[in-house]
Amino acid sequence: MTAPTIVTCDNCGKRNRVPAIATGTPRCGHCQAALSWIAEADDESYKAVVELSRVPVLVDLWAPWCGPCRAVSPALETLAHERAGLLKLVKVNVDTSPRVAGRFQIQSIPTLMVVIGGEIVDRQVGAAPEPALRQWLETALAKRPG
Repeated sequence: MTAPTIVTCDNCGKRNRVPAIATGTPRCGHCQAALSWIAEADDESYKAVVELSRVPVLVDLWAPWCGPCRAVSPALETLAHERAGLLKLVKVNVDTSPRVAGRFQIQSIPTLMVVIGGEIVDRQVGAAPEPALRQWLETALAKRPG
């Protein structure tokens, strides 16, 4: 099971524990504002954290040694903060999650996927500047699975 992430509320500044798996969306325990939802998943937790999520998920398939992955991470976190309560950002380290990487045939990182209702609606390979990622994400979120 993945450990909760500590998230600072953008509204009041209080620190909150946010689980990777929840039935609703995380809210600040102090002011009740929606919190950005940033979690990690691995081979064992991927299905529960990503595919069973009730909100759209932005999956970041990355590795700690990957420079472009580290460069794009702050932009992804910004996008998660902007969509607090509406999106979950899930980071999957491909080095420690080879089954997830193999399942999705990940050959280059970073690879980003938008998953809605358990289905991949779009994919982006490679790092891009924040405005391009924002546009890609908005387009992907407008798609519906099926």
